[in-house]
Amino acid sequence: MRTFPPWRSRSPSTVGLLAAALLAAAVLAGASPVVAQPSSPEDRAALAALIDIEVDRVAPEIVALRHRIHQHPELGNREFETAALVAEHLRALGFDEVTTDIAHTGVVGILRGGRPGPVVAVRADMDALPVTEATDLAFKSSLRTTYLGQEVGVMHACGHDIHTSVELGVASVLAAMRDELPGTVKFIFQPAEEGVPPGEDGGAELMVVEGVLGDPEPAAIFGLHASPTLQVGKIGYTPGPALAAVDHFHIEILGTQSHGAWPHESVDPVVLAAQVVMALQTIRSRNMPPLEPGVVSVGIIRGGERFNIIPEQVHLEGTVRTYDPDVRDMVERRMNEILAGITAAGGGSYELEYDRATPATINDVALTERMVPAMEAVVGSENVIRTDPVMGGEDFAYFSNAVPGLYYWLGTTKPGTTSGGLHTPTYTGDDEAIAVGMRVMSNLLVDFLLQEGD
Repeated sequence: MRTFPPWRSRSPSTVGLLAAALLAAAVLAGASPVVAQPSSPEDRAALAALIDIEVDRVAPEIVALRHRIHQHPELGNREFETAALVAEHLRALGFDEVTTDIAHTGVVGILRGGRPGPVVAVRADMDALPVTEATDLAFKSSLRTTYLGQEVGVMHACGHDIHTSVELGVASVLAAMRDELPGTVKFIFQPAEEGVPPGEDGGAELMVVEGVLGDPEPAAIFGLHASPTLQVGKIGYTPGPALAAVDHFHIEILGTQSHGAWPHESVDPVVLAAQVVMALQTIRSRNMPPLEPGVVSVGIIRGGERFNIIPEQVHLEGTVRTYDPDVRDMVERRMNEILAGITAAGGGSYELEYDRATPATINDVALTERMVPAMEAVVGSENVIRTDPVMGGEDFAYFSNAVPGLYYWLGTTKPGTTSGGLHTPTYTGDDEAIAVGMRVMSNLLVDFLLQEGD
C-alpha cells in the first residue's frame, strides 16, 4: 500500500478503498479495469486511484517537458515551438481531434471518453514575458529577442510553462484512462494571455470569436494559475469575483515649448502632467465607494529632451483595475473631466486613449461550491484555501463569461524556499507543483463529468 503525502490525503469509504485497491491491482497487472456504476462512491474512488497511478507514471516526462518549455519561452502570438510541442504531444496520445493555428498559435485537442457523458473544457496559456531571468534554475532561459524596438530577455515569469505542462500532463493521464472517462474533455492551449503587440489581435478573446467554445460546446471550463505565495500542495480558490478587469490608458498632455529660463512663454506640460497624476488619485479616494475594489496607477511619465527646455508634450501611461462595470465607466468619465479641467486651466490640451482590455474574471459560485470537495479530496481540506479577490487580470474571463468557469491558484513554492513574485526575474515555480496540479485538475474534470452525467 502506498503512503500518500499530507497534500494527497483522502477520506474514502472502506468500500471505496477496496475498489481503488482492486482497480490499481488490475491496472498494474495489465488487465482492463472495470469500474462501478456512474457517479457511485466506488466509481469516484476507482477513477481517483487510476488518476494517481497515471500521474505517478507520467510525471517525470511532464517535468522534462516543463524544463524544455521554460528554457525556450516565446512571447504572445509567437508561440510557434510551444504550439508544435503541444500538438505533437496530443497527437501522440491518440486524441480524437487536434486543431492548430487557432487565434494564430493556439491549439485545441478533443478527447472523447469511452463512456457517454457531457463535455468539459480545460485551458492553459502558453506565452512568456519580456523579462530577463535571474534565477539559478538549471533550465533557466537565456533567450533574448526584440520587443517594441528594444532588446529584452524572455522568461516564463508568470508560470505559463507550469500551466502548459500541467495541462499536457492531464492530457496524458486522461488519455490513458479514456475507456473509463465518462464524457469528453476539450483541451485549450491559448496564446497571448499577457497581451499582443500593438496592431495585432489574439488571446482568449480571439479564440472565442473563432469559435473555440463550440462543436462540442463545454458545459463548464476550468483553469489554474501558478501562485508563488502558496506552497506546493496548497490550492487557493475564490467564489465569485476573483480577478479584476484590466484597462490601459495613454495620455498626451499638450503644451507650448520654450526655453527653461523663460517659462512664462510656455504652456508647461510637465507641470500639467504632475497635477494630473495627483488628481487622478482622487478617483480612488473620492469618487469610488470606500469598500469598492479599484486601482488607478500611472506607470509611465515621459517627456522632454534637455534639462533647460520646457517640452511641448508629456506622455502618461497606466492601468485601471475594477470589478463593477459601472465603476469602470465612472473612472473613464472622471479621467476625461480631470484632464479637461487641468489642461484648460493651464492653457494646454490633452488626448486620452482608454483601452478596455479584459473583463473581470468571475468564478461561477455554484460550480465553485460543487468542486471544492473534489479539490479537498486530493490535497486535504486543510490545504484548500479560500482566497481574497486580487487586482491582477486574466483573459480567462472571456471563456468564463461564455460558459460557467472556475479559475483557481496552484501553489508553486517549495516549503522552506522562497520565490520572486509573478512577473519578476526571480520567480521560480517548483517542479513538484506539476504533479499536484495534474492530480487536482484531472480529478476536477472527472468529478465534473460524473456529477454532470447524473
